[in-house]
Amino acid sequence: MDLVVVPARINGRIHFVPVPRRVVLASGLAGLAAAAVPAPTATADSDLAEMGSPFEHFAQLRRVIIQTDNLIGPRHVLPALQQNLLSLATRRRAARGADAVELLALETRYEELAGWFAQDIGDERTAHGHTAKALDASHITGDTDLTAYILGRKAQLAVDTGHPADALGLATAARRTARPGSRLEVIAVLHKAHAHAVLGEVGETHKAYDTALTLLARADSDGVWGSWLDTAYVNTARARSLAALGDYERAASGFDNAIAMLPPAYRRDRGVYLARAARAHAGTGNIFLAARIGTQAVGIAAETGSARIVHQLDRLDQALAPAASEDCVAEFRASLDRIVLHPA
Repeated sequence: MDLVVVPARINGRIHFVPVPRRVVLASGLAGLAAAAVPAPTATADSDLAEMGSPFEHFAQLRRVIIQTDNLIGPRHVLPALQQNLLSLATRRRAARGADAVELLALETRYEELAGWFAQDIGDERTAHGHTAKALDASHITGDTDLTAYILGRKAQLAVDTGHPADALGLATAARRTARPGSRLEVIAVLHKAHAHAVLGEVGETHKAYDTALTLLARADSDGVWGSWLDTAYVNTARARSLAALGDYERAASGFDNAIAMLPPAYRRDRGVYLARAARAHAGTGNIFLAARIGTQAVGIAAETGSARIVHQLDRLDQALAPAASEDCVAEFRASLDRIVLHPA
């Protein structure tokens, strides 16, 4: 059966569930059906032979897919990435020696990216599968930087899917594997910090964020991993943890600052930050502002299919429920209901 994972309102909460594509199309929410992956097709030997440098070809494709994801989100680009991953694996199996190793390293990055995209559309099973494959392949290539990064991704996936204690262990392993002085150390500590926050461990959370800032100040600046890391990024990550700890005033301020600094090209991330900011403002009691910002995030959620946005909007929906009679809240809740499936 052709299934696609979509957000659905069940017993008042929004959950991501596998649904037949025909049901989604019949609901009028055609955009949600975009993430079903086409059946694998064999790549003809002649096509492979005409590709030129396979490594450069697939490396460029990956860069384009990442840029596209920033603009329109993962629901529309995951099928393309998975189809190219199949072609890359075919080419890698036909290669030998150094070429095979080089292609496997790139395939590992494809697997990790596919795991991230799957997580961002709410397909946890597929996310775990791709990320596990990436970790296995990183050990085969002997690339310890890549292994450390993927261990960090597994920590992130664990905490985001409700297993913060597992995330602590994975983040510790990521830091142990990372090269001392690399930005991979910082990434590992950030994942550990948020796991502590979800567990309600206030002191350990702030201690970890302070450690991350100290490590960042002396980290290598020329590595390929964590090039996006700066103090603003760490502060935004801390805002998310502050919200998890219930410190909504500081969390809201952190997200408002992050939104103001975010480049326009990061459309999906803007939606994530808006949704988190809205939930934080609701926590402070500013219902009108929370509903207004949440309505903005709904539009981006509809465009991108990002589960990270929808999960936050679901929490916002619950937080605003006591004020459902307010016009601004009613508008937000109606807009959210229009982008999720309503099973009979």
